[in-house]
Amino acid sequence: MMNLDLWPIGNCQVSALVDRAGRFVWGCVPRVDGDPIFSALVGGREPADEGATGFWEIELEHVVGIEQRYLRNTPILVSRHTDSDGNAVEVIDFCPYFRRKGRSYRPVAFARIVRPVAGSPRIRVRLRPTCGWGGSCGQQRIGGSNHIRYPLDEMTMRLTTTAPVGMMHEERFFRVERPLHFFLGPDESFEGDIAATLDAMLGDTDAEWREWVRGLAIPLEWQEVVIRSAISLKLCQHEETGAIVAALTTSIPEHAGSQRNWDYRYCWIRDAYYTVQALNRLGALDVLEGYLGYLRNIVDGARGGHIQPLYGVLGEAVLEERFAGNLAGYRGMGPVRVGNAAYSQIQHDAYGQIVLSNAQAFFDQRLFRMAGVEDFEALEKVGERAWENHDQPDAGLWELRTRQSVHTYSAAMCWAACDRLANAAQALGLEERRAFWQDRADRIRARIEASAWRDDSKRMSATFGGDDLDASLIQLLDLRFLSPEDPRFKGTLEAVEAGLRRGSHMLRYATEDDFGLPETAFNVCTFWLIEALHFTGRGADARALFEEMLTRRTGAGLLSEDIDPITGELWGNYPQTYSLVGMINCAVLLSKGWSSIR
Repeated sequence: MMNLDLWPIGNCQVSALVDRAGRFVWGCVPRVDGDPIFSALVGGREPADEGATGFWEIELEHVVGIEQRYLRNTPILVSRHTDSDGNAVEVIDFCPYFRRKGRSYRPVAFARIVRPVAGSPRIRVRLRPTCGWGGSCGQQRIGGSNHIRYPLDEMTMRLTTTAPVGMMHEERFFRVERPLHFFLGPDESFEGDIAATLDAMLGDTDAEWREWVRGLAIPLEWQEVVIRSAISLKLCQHEETGAIVAALTTSIPEHAGSQRNWDYRYCWIRDAYYTVQALNRLGALDVLEGYLGYLRNIVDGARGGHIQPLYGVLGEAVLEERFAGNLAGYRGMGPVRVGNAAYSQIQHDAYGQIVLSNAQAFFDQRLFRMAGVEDFEALEKVGERAWENHDQPDAGLWELRTRQSVHTYSAAMCWAACDRLANAAQALGLEERRAFWQDRADRIRARIEASAWRDDSKRMSATFGGDDLDASLIQLLDLRFLSPEDPRFKGTLEAVEAGLRRGSHMLRYATEDDFGLPETAFNVCTFWLIEALHFTGRGADARALFEEMLTRRTGAGLLSEDIDPITGELWGNYPQTYSLVGMINCAVLLSKGWSSIR
């Protein structure tokens, strides 16, 4: 049965998810939000089924075991396949990614290298792409002696290989007696020797990623956790524009049969803020700078300062939601959605996240491009919207589709927008603007404290004038709206933990929404709880809970969005940036310092 124990590869242009059998079961072209050439993950059928499509398999005859690992500090996957007689091959999967001629080389391409490592292994190659969201593609054609063309809707792809193309075309087993090389990319002639070129690409890609990781400021403990999370977050950035997508997949349900199937292959202003915040803690300024460039274009294009919750990776404002009728869904649990109607929602927290993401650029002298007065003036338009909307109803950060309230989290983010604009003005020496924005921040704070505080239960409510519990209230700490010592925060944390904690996991909320009662816990909320436990003096509890969360990771060291608090099974889109952010933030927070070993 298909599950989320998947290994991402990618190059910040395209990506693929590889299952435990070494098959590509998800991957889109010409970029992450494109048409899936590999769609088996949500096709509703196992690749082993007769007639199944949407995957790329290199199958060892009579296979009995497959061991998988990444090359150290890279997203290059190595799968060792062993058969019942001890014959074995190693399959190396990667997307080429390196600097050449002063530019980043990140083609719409997937590379595989098969090496015989024991005995006389026999393999067959089954490459069955899909087109038009799970539909059939045009007739594949063998071209010459070393390539096969696949006419897709978005673009024609060409597999160039040193393997026997006739055996591949007919999906026959054949013996592997030397290394075999496969390059699935644009329909162009492959220049140079295929084997030597792909071996060189592998070496260059390996070096590029190891160099990037070498520049990270990581904690002493849980280094592998942090490095793998950071690499995977970088894979979620579309490097051309700087956009950061929330996950690489669409329509993995939040729990079995839930209908909570969403397309996460877009850039949420909120998710991207949390991503750059986490990577900033590691010093990954390239991701921040790319994203700030993306944000400047979003702010320039915002109508009257209005910011949507999410945009396409090229900054597209309209992401109409539809169903992909050819795909039955993950384990047959449809629908498969393309696009996301949340783009049309009103979510006021986005104003805060735009300003918060930009705030560092007014202070950090390492940046190639520090923010200046013109950037501040552009952000003031965003601040105006935060001021106007801080006490107005919205759909909230959980994107409720059928009701609106004045959400405390959204109001606090609007406060943060004004507060950080005051900080930026001070950095620029604009005293009048500093006073202006500080006054607005103070007035929003007073409104939140008056409208969200419940004197009867000594805690904050998730909505103004309501009596709601919501895990986002923990974020009042991270925003510096409340301090860990503040009795109002302690009372709120106590109530949230009592009402929403289920064993070792945290729900977002425990009330009915558009689809009934939620059944799974939201992984990032558990990480928020871990941070709050640490800051309120429960360090041992925080550490134990973090260690337990790490046992829930996939073989690749990653997490999806949701988890069943009873079975521990992962649900929701994968890999989910929020969850990776949570692992990084908690590891940095809880780790012993490097000084302890020096």
